[in-house]
Parts: sequence; C-alpha cells; structure tokens
Amino acid sequence: MNVGEKIKQLRTDKNLTQPQLAEAIGIEQSYLSKLENDKSVPSADIFQAILKALAVDVGNFLEGIDEKIIHRQLRQIPEVANYLNAGVAYKIHNIKKWLYGSAVACVIGLTLIVASYKGLLFSDKQYNYVSEGVILEGEPTNIYRTHNTIAFSRLQANEITTAEMLKLENEFAIKRIREERMLLTDYRGDDFMLPVEGGSRIYHLTDTAQNERVENRFLMLLGVLLAFSGLLGFFVEFRLRRI
Repeated sequence: MNVGEKIKQLRTDKNLTQPQLAEAIGIEQSYLSKLENDKSVPSADIFQAILKALAVDVGNFLEGIDEKIIHRQLRQIPEVANYLNAGVAYKIHNIKKWLYGSAVACVIGLTLIVASYKGLLFSDKQYNYVSEGVILEGEPTNIYRTHNTIAFSRLQANEITTAEMLKLENEFAIKRIREERMLLTDYRGDDFMLPVEGGSRIYHLTDTAQNERVENRFLMLLGVLLAFSGLLGFFVEFRLRRI
C-alpha cells in the first residue's frame, strides 16, 4: 500500500468525502485528490493536519504502507522520523536481548559440557574403603592390624604358649573381624573413622576406580542442548536481520 491509498482508506473508514476531509485538513480538494493519487507528497504541516483530521496517530497511519515508500516519501517528516527511530531502537533492544540470551545459553552449555567431561560436579572417581571390624572403647585404633603382632610378642615373652597364641588369633578372627566396604565418590583421606553401635570403625582406602556416572551423561546432554540452542539463536537472528 502507498501513502495515497492509505489516506483514501482512512477517509472512507471515517465515512468522509474528499471535500469534507479537504476542509478538515485545510487544503483544496484538488490537492487532496493529488495526495490520494500519489501525485504529491504531504509536507510536515499537512501530514500533521491529516493525522488530526482523521484522528489517528503516526503508527496507525503508517500501518500497512510499504516500508520502502515510507522511507522514500515520509522519512523527512519529523513525526515519522521519530516513530521510525523509536521502532529501530526497540528492535535493537530486542536483538540485544536475543543475542545476550543466545550467548548465555552457549556459555552455560559449554560449561556444562566441560564440567561433565571432567567430572567437576559429579566425580567419575570412586574410592573403595574397607573396615575390618568394630573397635571397642579403650582399644587402640590399629587393633586389627597389630593383634597378631601383640600375640606373637606375648609368645616371645613366654606369657603364652604357641597353642594359646593360635587360639587367641583364631578367636579374634572369628568373633571380631566383620569386614565392611564402602564405595564413595568423594575422597575422605587414606583413613577415616565413623562411630557405630558398640564402638567405632576405621575405614582404610584400598583402591580407586574410574566409573562413568549417569549424572554426567545428563549434564553432557543438557550442555549440548543449551549450546546448540545458543548457536541456533545466533543463526535465527542473522537470518531475520537479512530478511
């Protein structure tokens, strides 16, 4: 739609004849006819008078008119220029928001990918700890590792016989050794103690293993989706700007 067609459309919508609208604007009917037939372009004063006579604002008047025609014929009118500049500023603001959102999605996505690959949030390492049994109150913390040594020292000191030593070792193994294992994803040192019923247990690190965790798979998937969404956002914005 061109400018003249828009003036004619608005006039007919208001049920005004050419003479009536020309009188309301303050121009000759012949000049209004030229405007409606695109044989003339309204000046800034005439444009203001047209808006007032038709009781419309700049946005309503420009709606439907080809953008190329607006820029070619009406750009020099201050009201139109201000309206177009405001529209450009709004578009730039939205574009910036779109680009910032896309950039944030890419950064978060790549961060999650790296975090899942390196196991920064959910460690892929597993630590195997073992406890031989419960340490009773008053016993040394290394009782399970030194019991046999103590019994042998008593044998050498002639406090007990070999048979008694073997009996003590056998009874200790049967009654006291109750091995428990813990598989942890966090490192608690080479040894750590936990209170339990009847005493406490000391857990010793035996070995570590690498085991892929399902949490990291989900993080990787989420990171890839976010990174892809961010890149897609840049591409869509580029295409829309070209269009």
